Amino acid sequence: MSDVTAINQLVEKHSALKQEIAKIIVGQEKVIDQILLSIYTGGHSLLIGVPGLAKTLMVNTIAQTLGLDFKRIQFTPDLMPSDILGSEILDQNRNFKFIKGPVFANIILADEINRTPPKTQAALLEAMQERAVTIAGQRYKLELPYFVLATQNPIEQEGTYPLPEAQLDRFMFAIELKYPSVEEEIRVVKTTTNDEFPKVKALFNAQEILETQHLIRRIPVPDNVVGYAVNLVNSTRPVLSSASDFVKQYIDWGAGPRASQNLILGAKANAAVQGKFSPDMEDVRAVAMGILRHRIIKNYKAEAEGISEEDIITKLL
Repeated sequence: MSDVTAINQLVEKHSALKQEIAKIIVGQEKVIDQILLSIYTGGHSLLIGVPGLAKTLMVNTIAQTLGLDFKRIQFTPDLMPSDILGSEILDQNRNFKFIKGPVFANIILADEINRTPPKTQAALLEAMQERAVTIAGQRYKLELPYFVLATQNPIEQEGTYPLPEAQLDRFMFAIELKYPSVEEEIRVVKTTTNDEFPKVKALFNAQEILETQHLIRRIPVPDNVVGYAVNLVNSTRPVLSSASDFVKQYIDWGAGPRASQNLILGAKANAAVQGKFSPDMEDVRAVAMGILRHRIIKNYKAEAEGISEEDIITKLL
């Protein structure tokens, strides 16, 4: 199959996938789009939203429509690395046997990831970056495709361990979930308080997702689009002599090179699902907010003046 045919098929499947997800999830189209783009490119996503916005249901539904193995880990302050990675036990023959933990699945929902101590967060970091875990000196490869979709509650800050910048940088997208509109909430209430339980069909399988990831990487990108993405990321760095007064005034630290890589990958995927064979600057702008939001560290002046990361990114675009 040629890449042109494969992209045309992806457009159809992406549209069918969203219709299937919409049987259970009402609204949240931008959120679902960003999750799917991160899956098509092999990235991880961080979902930030208050309780009750169907984050768990959304991830579970997406996993079903993609035909992938899904596991949910509820992060708590007493969770140990062995609770998620697995541990060695003695069997009846007094031999050590490794019992796999919940991290061995295709899609991991790391619920309230900021509730667990750094030791356990670090255990997940290897799985996210290397697609492998190390137990008692033995390295175990994880099955591909592998995605971590983590959730974070922005309200409760007591008893939480904020994710370090190095771990935040491993997430391709930081996706903010907002409250549904009145019309959407009416539909949610109607569909969740009756006795009908719609089922979704699997439209992909693991192999097809891996093929989609390779297809996205093969998409050519014009030099001016790469230049635009890199210059956009550079414009967030206050330490550079070329930085604007606005950036120097409100940002402590800008985004790193991983942001430039993710902008291009995200732009490729965004172009592909729209049937385009090469991304343009508009595709970079379409994914910029979710990719840069968690990579910019604003200063106290920005905090005091009520300037958000979104305001800064909008100004730079």
